[in-house]
Amino acid sequence: MKFLVTLDRDEDGMWITECPSIPGCVSQGKTKDEALENIKEAISLCLEVRSEMGLPLTVNH
Repeated sequence: MKFLVTLDRDEDGMWITECPSIPGCVSQGKTKDEALENIKEAISLCLEVRSEMGLPLTVNH
């Protein structure tokens, strides 16, 4: 599966990533590459938890 993610920098210089299709799926990293790797893991974990809870995996925007 492919998901679009947002990538922004906060005031402390950390890179913040979010997957808008999965509510609450957010991660971060010190570098852009680290943040992108971290969001991949977060997406996998969020999908697993949502599946176990019987929630829809994604939402439409």
